[in-house]
Amino acid sequence: MKKNIALVMGGFSGEHEISINSGCQVYEALDKSKYNVYKIVIDRAGWYWLADDGKHLPVDRGEFTVCDKKKTVHFDLAFIIVHGNPGENGVLQGYFDMLGIRYTTSGFYTSSLTFNKGYCNPVVRSFRVVNVAKSHLIYRGQPIDEKELVKQLGLPLFVKPAAGGSSVATTKVKKAKDLMPAIREAFTEDDEVLVEEFVKGREFDCGVFKSKDKEYVFPITEIIPTGKHEFFDYAAKYEGFSNEVTPAEVEETIAKRIQRVSSRLYDLLNCRGVVRFDFIYNEERKKLYFLEVNTIPGQSAESIVPKQARAIGISPAQLYEMVIEDALR
Repeated sequence: MKKNIALVMGGFSGEHEISINSGCQVYEALDKSKYNVYKIVIDRAGWYWLADDGKHLPVDRGEFTVCDKKKTVHFDLAFIIVHGNPGENGVLQGYFDMLGIRYTTSGFYTSSLTFNKGYCNPVVRSFRVVNVAKSHLIYRGQPIDEKELVKQLGLPLFVKPAAGGSSVATTKVKKAKDLMPAIREAFTEDDEVLVEEFVKGREFDCGVFKSKDKEYVFPITEIIPTGKHEFFDYAAKYEGFSNEVTPAEVEETIAKRIQRVSSRLYDLLNCRGVVRFDFIYNEERKKLYFLEVNTIPGQSAESIVPKQARAIGISPAQLYEMVIEDALR
């Protein structure tokens, strides 16, 4: 009997549309002869099943069910593709844990920890497997000493929402006078803001998927922003202002080091499903710095992890089927 899969997308963050795009790509790739797939959209106005005819049909959030041709559909698995809140921060994972529904991502504790950079960075630093840039976490309503921040972290520096993705409301601050406007912008996305030391170097990303019987540490990708984009911001990610080279054109020793650290962090953070780790490599110091971990990386046609998987002969359909079957086991 075919399993009922809820493909959960949308969410409450600035990544809502990106999530919808990723979800639709996953939907097209999944083998409908093996699975009954339902596109479930989470929106601030309500949750709904996006049917193939475009209709928005209600979702019973008490049991997480839908009504299909007068029959109640109970789901065997939630394929979570919600970037940001509430999919990547552990909220949905806790909800599905209470309902006893399996899902394709890391669990509640890992998701909530890794989503907040201000909390995740000290934990990763404690593992002593990779460098982590200096940073300062600011809570909404706290007094802010701009001069002390600049003194501690130097210029330029980065300001970003502590819990967020896709570089939404992230600013590279070059002058002290621009620090407070950047912090105010970051507070539009989150109640906690991370002010972080700037580390010069090349940006590399590495996807990892481990199941009970298989382990994949994908070829690394180098992110090279183009034009006026000095870092991998929202426009560089989604509007074509970057070159993404997979496999990265870098010394094999560096590539292997990034893969090794990614695999180790996957285990240390108790990750599940497909995860992407982002790093900066400083060539002058020959030091690797941890940037962040994405427990629900993008899955659109141009997203990084699907490209990495294709580089070793794994199609998106094969990758998603492995993820589903592992979660069902």
